[in-house]
Amino acid sequence: MSELLIKDASFSYSYLNGFSLRHIDLRVERGERVALIGPNGSGKTTLIKLAAGTLTPQQGEVLLDGASLESLPRREIARRIAVVPQYFQMPFAFTVGEVVGLGRTPFIRVLSGETEGDYRVVKHAMELTGINRFSSRTFNELSGGERQKAILAMALAQEPKLLLLDEPTAHLDINHQVAILELVRELNRAQGVTVISAMHDLNLAALYFDRLVLLEEGAVFTEGSPAAVLTERTIHDVFGASVQIGQHPSAGVPHIIILPTR
Repeated sequence: MSELLIKDASFSYSYLNGFSLRHIDLRVERGERVALIGPNGSGKTTLIKLAAGTLTPQQGEVLLDGASLESLPRREIARRIAVVPQYFQMPFAFTVGEVVGLGRTPFIRVLSGETEGDYRVVKHAMELTGINRFSSRTFNELSGGERQKAILAMALAQEPKLLLLDEPTAHLDINHQVAILELVRELNRAQGVTVISAMHDLNLAALYFDRLVLLEEGAVFTEGSPAAVLTERTIHDVFGASVQIGQHPSAGVPHIIILPTR
């Protein structure tokens, strides 16, 4: 398990209308399950990239178990952090097994190639995600939900201590949304994998994550339990939407009902 600490981190895109993340302070403890929520363009994906080390803060720092990500070699980061991106393009006709096998890249020595241990890890990752029956199929032939499971399996093949997901349920049917999030929650509970995920659907975020971090225009607006963060006033202030907050009938977490404007 890994602890992530983001200290007074700021980052701006000079080419993107001046958007910036401003003075982000965030601690994610080992074994936590945290969702980043907020309107489109609020900085969720940028924060995921800072946490992954693919972007470097222009101010502040990002620490993994006390070590600055800037000081760690990329191979070492890849052995500890896995990322499931929102979009994943595979330009070649790789099979599902080959795509999942890419997750072992940080562990493979140049002259040695894959070991029996690597093959076992890849097989186990495909079994966990339920895609082992697709191992010989071409990745690009899979449905959206099946592809997302394959990408998650590739991340799991890294045997990460910290799993970062960028809107993993985007563009998926309800059944695939639930399957992905159920799997992520089970990995967190059974293996202690620390999870940070950018989430678009607030109801799913409340159901599957213990702590929510609400972003607005590149800054943390508030954070806490789903009940503390998802209030009618907060959603109106940040999203500009009128909602009614009820309670999920079985999970006991907030359930958002959108109210029509007319």
